[in-house]
Amino acid sequence: MLMNAVETTPSRFALISRACLFWLCFAVTTIFWGVFVISCFALPISFRYAGHKGWAKSCVLLMKTICRLSYRVEGRDYVPAKPVIIFSKHQSAYETIALADIIMPLSLVLKRELLWIPIFGWALALVAPTAIDRKAGGRAIDQVVKQGCRSLNKERWVVIFPEGTRTAPGSPPNYRIGGAILAAKSGYPVLPIAHNAGEFWPRGSLLMWPGEVVFSIGPVIHTENKKPEMIMQQAQNWIETKMKEISDPRRWNR
Repeated sequence: MLMNAVETTPSRFALISRACLFWLCFAVTTIFWGVFVISCFALPISFRYAGHKGWAKSCVLLMKTICRLSYRVEGRDYVPAKPVIIFSKHQSAYETIALADIIMPLSLVLKRELLWIPIFGWALALVAPTAIDRKAGGRAIDQVVKQGCRSLNKERWVVIFPEGTRTAPGSPPNYRIGGAILAAKSGYPVLPIAHNAGEFWPRGSLLMWPGEVVFSIGPVIHTENKKPEMIMQQAQNWIETKMKEISDPRRWNR
């Protein structure tokens, strides 16, 4: 568990002011890169991925410059040369942006309703996400497996948030089996990632606290001849153990 010196707490006015400026700049940035990606619809997907990467880098820079929120990565040496399945903790919107800055090309597993958002969703649809209907029950897992295998075979990293939805820091883990089924059926390894983004950009909040998000990457989990339950348990054990090391409970209820 992190036990750093107590961080300086910014005033509420400072947090709100920075957030207002960030979201204004975020809107402009998203429209710019969204239009760029959409305009590349007839070009090879590498051009659209370049736009996705540009958007992620721009947003990370805005958060660092305006909100004083940055990140660092531990365990880069564990990242394999070829794409695999990423199991990431899901606490915030921050990781959905930062992961595209850290690793590319990637295919995010997400709810298909996001693709209906003007400009943002249209651009997102053009970078080959793994879009699922979460109301489809068991068929949603079939969608993850089918689309996920297609992305992996095209050498795209598949990013799965095994808890399915954002969880508050300190909440009990609730991992779901879908990503592990994809790993077992595809035979692709799993790369676990823990992070503490929810301590700085809480779910459901427009405010960001200054600081440094830690992304900790773990050793690859090989999946050959393993049942989904075993894969999921191995990933959960590593991620949740690392979460205890990088989390700071003093930030959980700010």
